[in-house]
Amino acid sequence: MSLETVAEEIRTEAEERAEAIRQQAEERAEEIVADAEAEADEIVADAEAEVEQEIDQLREQELSSAKLEAKHERMSARREALDDVRDRVESRLTDLDAEKRRSLTDSLLADSLAEFDEDEQLAVHYAPGDEALVDDLVAERPNVTTAGEYDCLGGVVVESETSRVRVKNTFDSVLEDVWENELKQISDRLFDDR
Repeated sequence: MSLETVAEEIRTEAEERAEAIRQQAEERAEEIVADAEAEADEIVADAEAEVEQEIDQLREQELSSAKLEAKHERMSARREALDDVRDRVESRLTDLDAEKRRSLTDSLLADSLAEFDEDEQLAVHYAPGDEALVDDLVAERPNVTTAGEYDCLGGVVVESETSRVRVKNTFDSVLEDVWENELKQISDRLFDDR
């Protein structure tokens, strides 16, 4: 065998080996690229899932905030409507016809006087404009006198001159009691809550 043949075999063997190494390197490179692409796809999928989760959380927060704001607005509207109803009731109490005002004031006075002993000296305060009415109502009661105006819609405030006991039986106080006791029913009727 000649030197040239040996050299040719060595070169062929070296080329085959180089080709095998190159092919292995390409295969390894393709594996690395495939792994990198898979990892990149996984990163993208994770990022998309995270973004979707953040979007869902933001959507829930916005929805919750909107519901809370709507509830606040609804409560505010209800409060305004209830205030309007109360104002209208107070206006109607102020504008009662004389006969009805006399009847209610007499009833409130009688209830107030029942809280005291019969022989106690009592002073009756009245709403502005009701002086003549109350003077007339107390005229038949010997131990009761009028004592001046009291800032209220109507009714009376009766005080004992000896024991310093005071009974407040005004339209305002009766309305306040009824309002507090019946507010839920009033609200239910106005807003049809069930």
